[in-house]
Amino acid sequence: MKKAIVLVALVISFLGYAQGDIKEGVITTTQKISSDNEELNAQLSMMGNMTSTTYFKDGKSRVELSNPMSGDIIAISDGTTKQVITFMNNPMLGKKYIKSTLDVSDEDREKVTVKKGDKTKTILGYECQQYFVSVNEEGREAEAEVFTTEAISAYSQQMETYKGKLKGFPLYMVINMNQMGMNMTMTHEVTEIKKESISDDKFSMAILEGYDEMKQN
Repeated sequence: MKKAIVLVALVISFLGYAQGDIKEGVITTTQKISSDNEELNAQLSMMGNMTSTTYFKDGKSRVELSNPMSGDIIAISDGTTKQVITFMNNPMLGKKYIKSTLDVSDEDREKVTVKKGDKTKTILGYECQQYFVSVNEEGREAEAEVFTTEAISAYSQQMETYKGKLKGFPLYMVINMNQMGMNMTMTHEVTEIKKESISDDKFSMAILEGYDEMKQN
């Protein structure tokens, strides 16, 4: 169960963002995770397809995801201060929050390889460019096929990592990775994009009532 909880939080971190014409709005994304590990895949199958909602404005973003097994997760990022806070209301862990920074070192960027593909596809009316992304860290590898559009402007840690290598907001992404010795496939697909005004309150990093800090090892 705990492995699945960690993976749901990991889903949010893979939602990448970039600069574009749509600078404020709401994006709905579906995610599905599967594994060749029977125990983990049984847990993931119980979660089924997950849906996340991303609000973005003025270099800030807020991702919300809810699932009966993982509970409620909110991740708020600020591209100006390079800060991110994640709130988790989880049946096992209770109400916890984690603070971190969006700063990415040159050394970490060296671990990321991005190759522009030869294909394009139209998704929700947006022309998207194919990219192949590979990340190698401490012997652990993750590979992804990504289709991005440059029409959307938002922010997250992923684009800090890919800065100068990958352009655009991913509307479709398939990630193959090995986590804790288990092979997994994560599929992300944007199903709706709405251009609308977002309240500044959505991006407040004030600690929510009843939440305790989760210490990171």
